[in-house]
Amino acid sequence: MTPQDTHMVLIPAFNPGRLLMGTVQDARAHWTHVWVVVDASTDGSHCGLAAIAGLNPGLRIIVRPENGGKGAAVLTGALAALDAGFTHALVMDADGQHPADRIGDFMERSMATPGALVCGRPVFGPEAPRARLYGRKLSVGLVRLETSGRGAADPLFGFRVYPLRALVRVLQATRGGRRYDFDPEVAVRLAWSGTPAINLDAACTYVGRERGGVSHFNYLRDNLRMIAMHARLICALVLGRRSAPSA
Repeated sequence: MTPQDTHMVLIPAFNPGRLLMGTVQDARAHWTHVWVVVDASTDGSHCGLAAIAGLNPGLRIIVRPENGGKGAAVLTGALAALDAGFTHALVMDADGQHPADRIGDFMERSMATPGALVCGRPVFGPEAPRARLYGRKLSVGLVRLETSGRGAADPLFGFRVYPLRALVRVLQATRGGRRYDFDPEVAVRLAWSGTPAINLDAACTYVGRERGGVSHFNYLRDNLRMIAMHARLICALVLGRRSAPSA
């Protein structure tokens, strides 16, 4: 069995604008099976993909009727991928920040260690806003505390290959991790469940608005959500209510 039989690329997308088409084309240049989960987008960015998917069986577009957030979109795609016989999914963002040219390397490492979470360790370019780099250090530190230093080196970087059954198990065990809290929460819960993590360097490109970059991050709402997530995880850790190790 080859990686193309077991591994696929999963791209959750909510109003990503004109960058979605290029992201999908770049992913398809490096991998056959690329699925896009449209999280009730209203900008029409996915409309052109439907015609392409009709001519390319490796490309599939799933449209969610209601917006649920990144984690909800990934869960929808993960369940569909399991039903289709896939065992692993490389999740990447729709906005061109993640390096499509590393897809093959990450898939190969996943095939060699199928029980592991293969995580991208971001290498930022000079265009990355300093404020964001400093701000993410707090989440990195909290996740290291919550996992005793195990797991993803950078819990906010979403370029990862997930073992699908482990991912679905931890997501279905909590009502959290459905929006911007998805990446750090599943990193913690997978570590708690006994899923080892392998960290590989991967370039991260910040795409500004002048190049079509779109951000739906709300500093007040989503930072409060992240604070609530860490409070919830630390309470679970203190009270001994972590996820049980996977079988």
